[in-house]
Amino acid sequence: MKFFVDTADVSEISAMAQTGLLDGVTTNPSLIAKSGRKMAEVIAEICALTTGPVSAEVTATDYETMLAEGRYLRGIATNVCVKVPLTEAGLRTCRALADDGTLVNVTLCFSAVQALLAAKAGAAFISPFVGRLDDIGQDGMTLIADIVQIYRNYGFATEILVASGRHPVHVLAAAKLGAHVATMAPSTIRALFKHPLTERGLEAFLADWKKTGQSIL
Repeated sequence: MKFFVDTADVSEISAMAQTGLLDGVTTNPSLIAKSGRKMAEVIAEICALTTGPVSAEVTATDYETMLAEGRYLRGIATNVCVKVPLTEAGLRTCRALADDGTLVNVTLCFSAVQALLAAKAGAAFISPFVGRLDDIGQDGMTLIADIVQIYRNYGFATEILVASGRHPVHVLAAAKLGAHVATMAPSTIRALFKHPLTERGLEAFLADWKKTGQSIL
């Protein structure tokens, strides 16, 4: 499974990249707004920190302007992945950009039939939002299972990018189902490292080693 970090904070992305576990980055207008910087500058800086895809989202809602924004965004760096919403205009834009060889991430997916449409439109990634479904009492991972099955049935190349994951259990469930990517906030990625027994075991090992009075170096 690929790990993408969901942030526009360049310092966080740099720190995650240094772990060697980062495969890409996702951003959205809300995250860019939090940075307080111009979108093009932020995206260019992020693209220099990773060779993986960096999702940069259009802000228009009509086809013509979406397409123009998408073409502008893809010109920022070779690893830009244009993100479009799962609307009729968004899917039309997806098809046009994909036909030109642009990677497209179709976002705000909340149903399996929406995911089917995105794959047919040539999306490189589909972003189902599992956490937001959980928030309204639906099971986000059921959606992932449905999309996995449909894509396997027809051999679609679109990668399932699990978005809005809130905790390690979401990541585990998505990996077991065969999703290709999980995008997470930096805090969620850091939570994957932690287990109380790991911390307890390390403390015991270090305490025993200290008693020997030795040093490896």
